[in-house]
Amino acid sequence: MRDETIGSYLGQLAARVPAPGGGAAAALHAAQSAALVAMVARYSNGARYDTDLMARIFTEADGLRDQATRLAAADAAAFGAVSAAYQLPKDTHGQKEARSAAIAEALGGAARPPADVIRLARRLIELAEQLLPAGNRNVITDVAAAAEAARAAAVTARVNIEVNLHGVKDAALSDELTATAAVTDEITARADQIVAAVRKEIAG
Repeated sequence: MRDETIGSYLGQLAARVPAPGGGAAAALHAAQSAALVAMVARYSNGARYDTDLMARIFTEADGLRDQATRLAAADAAAFGAVSAAYQLPKDTHGQKEARSAAIAEALGGAARPPADVIRLARRLIELAEQLLPAGNRNVITDVAAAAEAARAAAVTARVNIEVNLHGVKDAALSDELTATAAVTDEITARADQIVAAVRKEIAG
């Protein structure tokens, strides 16, 4: 997925196929956030700025971007496993039990990439908060854009976790996923603060 053109990816996203879907879109929102964070840090990597801080930020953001693109592919693969589980035979009692177990396992697996996206989004918000006071003011609006992309990643990932929770039979995993999804509220609040600060600054 990471080597596709934008047009090819969007064509697949628009097609009537199981994947890519919202989960992959969430991961790519996070990838865009990471790219924006890295870009602002690179524009702030001169004598007037904290070069150590900026180098650390763009290095970490580059790594987060790579992780996000891998999660987009992982999400598509996980959804494929869910589709395959639903297609298992259910003619006998044994087949029904095996199918039910396979579906529960696949749904748990499908919720993991979005949970990882939420964790990435939280870290990206933290990096955006570090850039906000210290970055190049000529690209400060891109800090807001990064925050909004991280918010979109988290909100989209959250609903993709929640839609699968009903089928997750492992109570510990269900609790873990529920707690991770709830972090989205924190992410959205912090994104709001970043965007508000940027808008106040550019309004003069």
